[in-house]
Amino acid sequence: MKSFIKRAKQYVQNMSKTKRRVFFVLRLLIIVCMIRELMTGDIQNGMLCILSLFLFALPAFAEKTFKIDLPEGLEITIYIFIFSAEILGEINNFYGLIPRFDEVLHTINGFLCASIGFSLIYLLNENITSIKLSPLFVSIVAFCFSMTIGVAWEFFEYGMDNLLNIDMQKDEYVYKINTVTLDPDVNNKVVSLNDIDKTVIYDSNGQELVTLDGYLDIGLHDTMMDLIVNFIGASVFSVIGYLYIHNKEKYKLAESFLTRKRE
Repeated sequence: MKSFIKRAKQYVQNMSKTKRRVFFVLRLLIIVCMIRELMTGDIQNGMLCILSLFLFALPAFAEKTFKIDLPEGLEITIYIFIFSAEILGEINNFYGLIPRFDEVLHTINGFLCASIGFSLIYLLNENITSIKLSPLFVSIVAFCFSMTIGVAWEFFEYGMDNLLNIDMQKDEYVYKINTVTLDPDVNNKVVSLNDIDKTVIYDSNGQELVTLDGYLDIGLHDTMMDLIVNFIGASVFSVIGYLYIHNKEKYKLAESFLTRKRE
């Protein structure tokens, strides 16, 4: 324990002033939120706060374990992303209160994951003289890495919704359906239902459960929008990374998000 505390202190002392301020302010807000949730008896949200504090320690763990240096821009963005997703989004319901909040986070996630994927293959390309990968190939690998993480996350959301009966894949109302399921002749012809105003749901005993203001889509639109904005974020960094390899002086922005091997 003493060794862990000593390493933690050393890690914090080595931070820049900007990163240290962001780190401490966000951690303080998480601790305050955790105390509030536990005092009100919300154990689930309290555990989310503990999870957030654990996630805040992962950058330091990754640097020590893999002997790498995370750039300041990437690390600060990771801290803000974790705080926004868990504390603002889940606990304080920013997903429901602020339109497109979820899409913004998934765009950032696509950007960050592309930067990580780009760093992995870029370090390999720079340190192995027997192989030289083209800038286009490095960028494509970064893009594919980011999209794979995005798809894996959607698998996770789908699994949690089905196993734990929660709603990570947020539902939304739609007012038009195109489906072959309603084709009476079963000839794979599309039947369109337009201007849907109400949907009434009954249980197996014929008792009305709820009347909806439209048709409730169960997560499909949320999943596809998440993947689309992940695609946008991944594409943006992949292009930036491609330009950076061609001209490191002109496109220095990429360096703020590129992981470096520790000397």
